[in-house]
Amino acid sequence: MKKRILVTGCLGFIGFHLVMKLVKNNEYEVFGIDNINDYYDVNLKKARFKILKKYKKFKFKKIDITKIKSLSNAVKDFKIKIIINLAAQAGVRNSIDNPKAYLDNNIFGFFNILEISKEQKIDHLIFASTSSVYGNNKNFPLSESDNSDHPLSFYAATKKSNEVMAHSYSNIYKLPITGLRFFTVYGPYGRPDMSLYKFTKAIYDSKYIDLYNNGNHIRDFTYIDDVVAGIYQTIDNPSQKLIPFEIFNIGSGKPKSLKFFLRIIKSITNRKPLIKLKELQLGDIHKTHADISKIKRELSYKPMYDLPTGVKNFIDWYNSYFNNKN
Repeated sequence: MKKRILVTGCLGFIGFHLVMKLVKNNEYEVFGIDNINDYYDVNLKKARFKILKKYKKFKFKKIDITKIKSLSNAVKDFKIKIIINLAAQAGVRNSIDNPKAYLDNNIFGFFNILEISKEQKIDHLIFASTSSVYGNNKNFPLSESDNSDHPLSFYAATKKSNEVMAHSYSNIYKLPITGLRFFTVYGPYGRPDMSLYKFTKAIYDSKYIDLYNNGNHIRDFTYIDDVVAGIYQTIDNPSQKLIPFEIFNIGSGKPKSLKFFLRIIKSITNRKPLIKLKELQLGDIHKTHADISKIKRELSYKPMYDLPTGVKNFIDWYNSYFNNKN
């Protein structure tokens, strides 16, 4: 019998790509849920769904993880054994203006996931965390054992809370849980509020790009296929420790400046960007750099995509996606 996996937030950026990988593997059947909120263009989520619904091993239901009864019934009915929780209110800057959405989705919603995982005796719960939990820690590269008690945004605070909540459930109920700290994920079907999408759109529309911190941000840009490969490798590898809880960084381990990132976009589009230099924004982190030695050692993780290749793949998708709409 094929293993049945629940992917929450399946129509999101990472969720979509993960489901695509899972449904192409004969070992799994995938049940996806998403609340299809309007944090960004719903048409992008619909475009992802149009692709996913072609696969027989994928079933979908519109469910919000804050609704515990609907969520619990779905897990029971589909006989789920593994949960991959990617449903969350994303975005560092939006969490400054709209913190309650983060409290509801990222704290209460995640609590529901934990409760259901306990009640249904889930074999393995995997959940998305973020590199933002490291705050302004300057001990580069950032290791899972480094201090992550001083997040700079409410978004990061909710994700750190998820890690602490998950550890307690793992300890008390011996629930196998793995948290994944993603570092600046980018690629095709990426969110419109992310830098690659915003920069590319601005260049093609001949609009100004707001380049915060004068472009001196440094980010560990991680291509979506490398992120999905990392998630995939955790599925059948729950922790065997007395407290079966684990945290892994998923990054490229090769940080680049935002200025360098923009130069790559300029080169591929063959267009000169219009730039407004701006100061560092509230809640922003100057640098991220993942130490990925742990996931390499324990799960044989190996990022495959360099930044120019990944950016080109995104721009090719962007042109195809919008040309198809004209």
